[in-house]
Amino acid sequence: AIVGATGAIAPFCGQRLRDGRSNTGSIKLMILEAIVTTRNADGSTNVAPMGPQVASASVDFETFELRPFQSSNTFQNLCRTNQGVLHVTDDVMLFARAALNRVPQDLRFEPAEQVDVQLIPNACRWHEFEVDHVMTITERASMQCRCVVQRRGRDFFGFNRAMHAVIEASILASRIGFLPHEEIHQQMTRLGTIVEKTGGPNEREAFELLRSHTLTATARA
Repeated sequence: AIVGATGAIAPFCGQRLRDGRSNTGSIKLMILEAIVTTRNADGSTNVAPMGPQVASASVDFETFELRPFQSSNTFQNLCRTNQGVLHVTDDVMLFARAALNRVPQDLRFEPAEQVDVQLIPNACRWHEFEVDHVMTITERASMQCRCVVQRRGRDFFGFNRAMHAVIEASILASRIGFLPHEEIHQQMTRLGTIVEKTGGPNEREAFELLRSHTLTATARA
């Protein structure tokens, strides 16, 4: 169900309350940085970084909340098809390119098992999901999702400061229209030092892509 500002909120087991708790009880929620694929109207695949809110108790979460902007392709696609695939991955170049809407045309996809959406095979985990409930009261919709298939791929590399820095830089690059440019430049400088000290070639290339974009975009603004 899609519920607007004047509609009643339909019951859902993972519906968020104002204080950040879930109506499932006192389970604490945390934000996971992930990649979501959805099916565009022309049948092509949309790839977008998203921050699903999940229960922190287990990686095998069965429900989660997405909060895409209503103007985004992800929101439009999920409203139309009700299906998507959430990817857990340590490929920070994919995060960088997806944040800048520069996913390479030769990116390899495979059909998902149960939903009519393509997935990216080079991932650590896949959570195929369906949308059970949508609330559109604010600019960022609340989409309550339920996993229908969960699978594991390759091992997660492990914690690395450069990878985390690239994720933070991806978020900064997506908020150029909202944050003061001086703050963005200061944060990018700090993150660049971390990438240089602790990153490998993939992390350095991803960060340089984001750094160049932010410099160009803020100079035009």
